[in-house]
Amino acid sequence: MTRSGDDADVVLWRLVQTAHLARRRFEAGFAAVGLTGSGFGVLAALADGDDLTSADLARAILVRPQSMTALVRLLEDDGLVERPGPGGRGRATPVRLTDAGRDRLRQGYAVVARLHDPAVTGLGPDAAGELARLLGVVHTALDAAVEPEP
Repeated sequence: MTRSGDDADVVLWRLVQTAHLARRRFEAGFAAVGLTGSGFGVLAALADGDDLTSADLARAILVRPQSMTALVRLLEDDGLVERPGPGGRGRATPVRLTDAGRDRLRQGYAVVARLHDPAVTGLGPDAAGELARLLGVVHTALDAAVEPEP
């Protein structure tokens, strides 16, 4: 934050504030179709047909690997994913999208489409495209940056 109290020029802080608002909108929309944001991320990561391990999925949706085991188990209990094969301690077991998972993913994408509407974002197609491009630049830079010391 700036000393003047005007946070508008502190880009990453503004991004964090906006992300909180967007997350609330997404979580409410996803909850209406029986998903969470992380659950949607897992289903979307599996949508191309590749079987991914829990570690692969954690990297894909930017969560800790420890939290992925419980999430995959919940999605499996709901019949949205399956883990073929024996699995077991020390064995990577791939996760696969089921037909029910594909149906739920379609419902999740409908939520994404509704939230992408200019009436929700306040952005027309050109501005939305430019913002997405700029966010990609920031994402890449943050991903590559060394954490600053406290």
